[in-house]
Amino acid sequence: MTKEQVFEQLKEILSVLRPNTDLTNVDFDTELVRGLGIDSLSMMLLSLAIEEKFQMRFPDGQAPFTTVGEVCDFVAGLVS
Repeated sequence: MTKEQVFEQLKEILSVLRPNTDLTNVDFDTELVRGLGIDSLSMMLLSLAIEEKFQMRFPDGQAPFTTVGEVCDFVAGLVS
């Protein structure tokens, strides 16, 4: 799976978790906290949703990412 394919699926997850957030300008450099308003609870829910969607697990149950691109790189590296 490519980084771009992960990105499209991640946007779908974000649209469910953050339904009032405009995702039209989201790109690989978008910060999860400042750009999308992801707080600690949302980060946990996002991590769980990513694990379920891509059938993978984050190490130690944590996702230490700051940008959308970092998430996509990590996930693409695991599921390719």
